[in-house]
Amino acid sequence: MDTLDAFAASIPPLDGNAMDAARQRQNRLTKPPGSLGRLEEIAVAVAGMTGVARPSLARAAVVVAAADHGVAARGVSAYPREVTRQMVANFLAGGAAISALARNAGARVIVADFGVAGEGIAHPDLVDARQGEGTADFLDGPAMSVEIALAAIAAGAAIVERERVAGLDVICTGEMGIGNTTSAAALTAAFTGAPPEVVTGHGTGVEGAAFAHKVRVVEMGLARHVESGLAPIEVLARLGGFEIAGLAGVILAAAANRVPVVLDGYITTAAALAAVAIAPGAREYLIASHRSVEPGHRTALTALGLDPLLDFRLRLGEGSGAALALPLLRAATAVHNEMATFEEAGVSET
Repeated sequence: MDTLDAFAASIPPLDGNAMDAARQRQNRLTKPPGSLGRLEEIAVAVAGMTGVARPSLARAAVVVAAADHGVAARGVSAYPREVTRQMVANFLAGGAAISALARNAGARVIVADFGVAGEGIAHPDLVDARQGEGTADFLDGPAMSVEIALAAIAAGAAIVERERVAGLDVICTGEMGIGNTTSAAALTAAFTGAPPEVVTGHGTGVEGAAFAHKVRVVEMGLARHVESGLAPIEVLARLGGFEIAGLAGVILAAAANRVPVVLDGYITTAAALAAVAIAPGAREYLIASHRSVEPGHRTALTALGLDPLLDFRLRLGEGSGAALALPLLRAATAVHNEMATFEEAGVSET
């Protein structure tokens, strides 16, 4: 637990001086104050996160964390768990949606194996963060031990540290794991108190009786594992996934290093719930890219106090929504940094 205490202690508050300077600049740019709406808000927020009054988001990375879930054996997904491994190969080959979207956004993709079922995947571009061959079925017992959850968090944090050496201004979160919307629903219900039927969605496309069964699986997981007095790391270990714990580590390490974090959909936001429960200061470094069609995503975003930038009815994951939002975030900083002030442009204010 010492590692978690260190994270909580190392996350700085937003830089008020940088935010004040950014607001003053916004008020001097050649436009009516507030006329660029959320673009102005984003620029000021990013200034506070980075501690720089005129910040840049040029160097971006998308972390796609992959792992399998034991609960997938309960029939909660329309796809077999072999798809996780197959999609990791697709990511590495550059053929997935996130591959195209990241190229379009000028962001590098980091694919990390946190626990894909089967033998480890040999590939020079794959980050080995394996914690096992998928989690245990949380209806049989905890999905993982607290020790493994801590190791996954540390592995996610290590990715951020490596990317900082390469140059990192902003990090986007993504994931892949058959069964992980079930874990996300269980975690969201546990951290927010929302009923399972409210936070459980159709995921890969389960309908009818299969969907009712998925809700029941979440209910049984909560009944088995959630009790008063549990530490956040215990909730994460009992109901989460290796990739969800890894993404919590990404969020915590990014916040500790003043790197803005762009959340994707439901699973990455469930990871954010865990990270913020562990270290509340991490909340200030989160940017919600979009609102997923998964109903629990709205609950998770509300609990975090986040207002998403987009609503494109996405439910893919992978970091797709985060990559779509990245150009908007860069547009906000470009206007903030490159637009002339009234004095510079010689424009009269009255």
